Amino acid sequence: MADLIPGNAVIGQSGGPTAVINESLVGVVEGLRLYANAGGPGSAIKKVLGMKHGVSGLTKGEFHDLTDINHDRLQLIAKTPSAALGSTRDKPDSAYCERIFEACKKHDIRYFFYIGGNDSSDTCRIVNELSNKAGYELRCFHVPKTVDNDLVENDHTPGFASAARFVAKACMADFLDNISLPGIKINVIMGRHAGFLTAASALARRDDRMKHEGPTTDGPQLIYLPEVAFDLERFTQDVAELYERKGRVHIAVSEGISDAQGNAIAARLIEAGQTDAHGNVQLSGSGALGDALSNHLKRALTPVGGKPPRVRADTFGYVQRCFPDQSSVDQHEARGTGRYAAKLAAQGDLDGSVTIKRVHPIGSGQPYAARYERVNLEQIAAKTRHMPTEFIEGHNNVSRQFLDYCRPLVGELPLFDRL
Repeated sequence: MADLIPGNAVIGQSGGPTAVINESLVGVVEGLRLYANAGGPGSAIKKVLGMKHGVSGLTKGEFHDLTDINHDRLQLIAKTPSAALGSTRDKPDSAYCERIFEACKKHDIRYFFYIGGNDSSDTCRIVNELSNKAGYELRCFHVPKTVDNDLVENDHTPGFASAARFVAKACMADFLDNISLPGIKINVIMGRHAGFLTAASALARRDDRMKHEGPTTDGPQLIYLPEVAFDLERFTQDVAELYERKGRVHIAVSEGISDAQGNAIAARLIEAGQTDAHGNVQLSGSGALGDALSNHLKRALTPVGGKPPRVRADTFGYVQRCFPDQSSVDQHEARGTGRYAAKLAAQGDLDGSVTIKRVHPIGSGQPYAARYERVNLEQIAAKTRHMPTEFIEGHNNVSRQFLDYCRPLVGELPLFDRL
């Protein structure tokens, strides 16, 4: 290990919380204790501080002191969903990052860890560049997190597998509900630009019975991703054909579906939709897209002089990212990324983003395994990963390769039976 710089360490959490983001937090704390003897006798790292609500709290000097936090309490926090430190949606520009850097100098911070998505990695990158320019040694590390699974350079990201597990189990149960009282059911799932989480709904297909009416009986039978242009007329035809044949339809739709020109369907269908500080139509906190699609199908599929079909829609919303039924792989890897970031800092690396790499190719027949690697911050910062084409089948389905990719991440799913 390289010589440690005397000073304090700070850890923050940013963006949407996940079911395992606190595993990463605890991983950093444990790693600093293991590799740097942080807070111990003679250690160069005197304090380990947690930012309250991310960089917003850092600039205000608001911290939780994690230096001597009890081991048993730390383990309980690790298993607790949502961001224990509090999170922030701030997207710091250069001026904001200047304030972050000044706060680091003011509080003698020499180790900066930020747990979050691509915006968080960009914050790390800018703060790191400012410290380098000023000649102030600050070891800056991004620890990955996002349920959308949209960070480049990663096979997958902490938070995704647990959210995917929720989506799969929710769709399994919801499909059984749908066949009990048949109708058309739409589930709107998180994913503004990447369809990984919506694609995970395909894991709900547990009993594909081969009968004369077609190869697939389990739902969702139709899956719509933001990577594939969404055509409202084609969607209507897909649903109409399946409904005529089976008398029921089970659908998974990404909140971020867009038309061929890249315009969000939600923005087109939702009248007076709420927007966030960046002008984006609010998706995850709203059931408007599901209601709009539901109302459209009722109008389009009602026969002249007849009754409209039974159509219902649910928006899974924030519960996807915080449900306390974590994937064991997700828990282990989220903790591991935090520990690895601390190890990098303690051994002398000045900056970087931790990534998760799959050891064996998908479908190789080898047991699932992963490793951690460091990449430069600019390789991750402000970039978005999308579902690769080999994971997509047609315009409303996912491939076998995606299922092989996703299954080992979510863990064992329950078995059900039908009469």
